[in-house]
Amino acid sequence: MSTEALLAGGGGGGEGRRRVSIDDALAWHAGEFGRWQLRHFVLVSSAWLLEALHTMVIIFADREPAMVCAAGDGRCGDRCAGPAAGWEWAGGHASSTVAEWGLVCGERYKVGLVQAIFFAGCMIGAGVFGHLSDSFLGRKGSLQVVCVLNGVFGVLTAFAPNYWAYAALRLLTGFSAGSVGLCSFVLATEPVGPSRRGAAGMSTFYFFSGGIAALSGIAALFPSSWRALYVVTSIPSLVFVVAVLPFVSESPRWYLVRRRAGDALRVVRAIASCNGRSIPVDVTLKLDDEGDDDAGGGGKEVDSSASASGSIIDVFRSRTTRFRLVLSVVINLLASVVYYGLSLNVVNLKTNLYISVLVNSLAEMPAYLLTALLLDRFGRKPLAIGTMLLSGIFCSAGSFIAGAGAMRVARLACGVVGIFGMAATYNLLFIYTAELFPTAVRNAALGCTSQASQMGAILAPLVVVLGERVPFALFGVSGLIGGFLVFCLPETMNKPMYDTMAGLEEGEKSLLK
Repeated sequence: MSTEALLAGGGGGGEGRRRVSIDDALAWHAGEFGRWQLRHFVLVSSAWLLEALHTMVIIFADREPAMVCAAGDGRCGDRCAGPAAGWEWAGGHASSTVAEWGLVCGERYKVGLVQAIFFAGCMIGAGVFGHLSDSFLGRKGSLQVVCVLNGVFGVLTAFAPNYWAYAALRLLTGFSAGSVGLCSFVLATEPVGPSRRGAAGMSTFYFFSGGIAALSGIAALFPSSWRALYVVTSIPSLVFVVAVLPFVSESPRWYLVRRRAGDALRVVRAIASCNGRSIPVDVTLKLDDEGDDDAGGGGKEVDSSASASGSIIDVFRSRTTRFRLVLSVVINLLASVVYYGLSLNVVNLKTNLYISVLVNSLAEMPAYLLTALLLDRFGRKPLAIGTMLLSGIFCSAGSFIAGAGAMRVARLACGVVGIFGMAATYNLLFIYTAELFPTAVRNAALGCTSQASQMGAILAPLVVVLGERVPFALFGVSGLIGGFLVFCLPETMNKPMYDTMAGLEEGEKSLLK
């Protein structure tokens, strides 16, 4: 069957019909960001709150509480011996995993190990669910699966009988948690029109920062039980599946590349109706690698099995996307090392942990706002370069500042500017990467770059334990190198969001003519 017959719904030919891409249908008829997109965007993006809870809970659950000498006369023995030497944990032994299992001194490496194991799970899950989201599960189906797994594994973590069971459950939680933001981001932004997609994409990350801020408040309510904290932060994932996802639509772009044109058009008509607009009856949807009936070309035959979905192998087959993917992987890894490194470093600031986490999460929000305002004025590439270099320069400066007296405040300020710049970069890269690849392989490519980000997250705790100045130096170098690598990527602002590999190749060739 010809592609026109498939996309016209199989009824007759494409005669008398105008065939347009989804971007054109949104821009010309349905509306690029109306009431439908706003509601859908808020519902889907709230999943970022869940990822923040599952990811950053380790800051509080794995913290090292203060130790007090039970004798009260200062005659307690070696602190590494803990209760056997007369020491007690402030808040009780159940206040954190460190206190319950004695993860201090020679056992302290286990704290960093379990955090690295969690991010390793994220890395594996991002690849698996990135592929499933592009193939038969779809964006919504994948989001539903990972949220259920998050809730189940998170609650089970609260009943871990020992450290190794805890580590195994954190691995499983990471396997699902690492894909929540990925699936949510793509599902939230694909129904948005091209001129509003950038600003909408940047706004998703307010939910992640909001989740971290909420976590600091939740953790303050459960300071004496890390197990209760895991239960309370896991239940929202199950509530999300039951109370939110039924009101969320699958991406029309995914429907289209899966050759379900009728479903894609149904979603676009629903968007138009909710936005107070309408789709003309003679309009049907087409992929960007197909001809237009009105042009008299007759529409070329397309192998539907090749266009419907793709894998990371398809990305590497094309020289254009292969080069983009390699660069994106390296840049995302460097950005992740800096972002997570600066975020986890709050445990070394010797200040109130709850307030420090709250301040850090709030400090990220102006970065999102500023980037959203400038994104469609200066473009993705210049902003990514500027924010990475900003973070790199200030982190490098922080490595030359001693952490004593008033200079500690100066170094803290360098860290705040560093996380400001890298928070903007880290989240801008989601938008930038999504626009660099076509719909057929978008989640597979994002899954691969997300794996690179998780690898950076695995390395971040290992960098933090190197001391005070060395982490700042490594964060600075990472930011500077990443900024220069972005120079090699193309700009995507005001370019179409391609559906297929063939569409991207043809589109890039036409730009070079």
